[in-house]
Amino acid sequence: MARPKKRSLSQSQEDYLEAILAISGAGAAVGMRAIAARLGVSMPSANSAVARLSRMGLVNHGRYDYVELTREGKRLASAVASRHALLKRFLTEVLRVPELIAEEDACSIEHHLSTETVKAVTRMMEQKECRTCAVRKTSIRKGRHDG
Repeated sequence: MARPKKRSLSQSQEDYLEAILAISGAGAAVGMRAIAARLGVSMPSANSAVARLSRMGLVNHGRYDYVELTREGKRLASAVASRHALLKRFLTEVLRVPELIAEEDACSIEHHLSTETVKAVTRMMEQKECRTCAVRKTSIRKGRHDG
């Protein structure tokens, strides 16, 4: 069976998109200094990466201007953030990895999973939630309120 096609963004580009999304909150434009600080990189490195994302049509950014995600940039950034959150939940809730380690591991792993693997982990976490809800409903019907 052929390996599924990998996304065309590098890990670093995904990290920049995810950082811009996180800093922007409700979609506000963000400053280059905030991006560099969040990622622990120099201003010239951040400028270079953002310029590349701009050429790819993923951010709007003029020289010395604030940065904002385009619609496509926001879509891709949201996908990365969702993968990150899913993996962190999987690591902490299923594998019982301590939260700080799970955060670091999720950040590393999120860039290397195929779409099929993400879908499988999503299905597993949804099944886990369904089982948890069923247990809670049964407990409530029996007069136990476990949370």
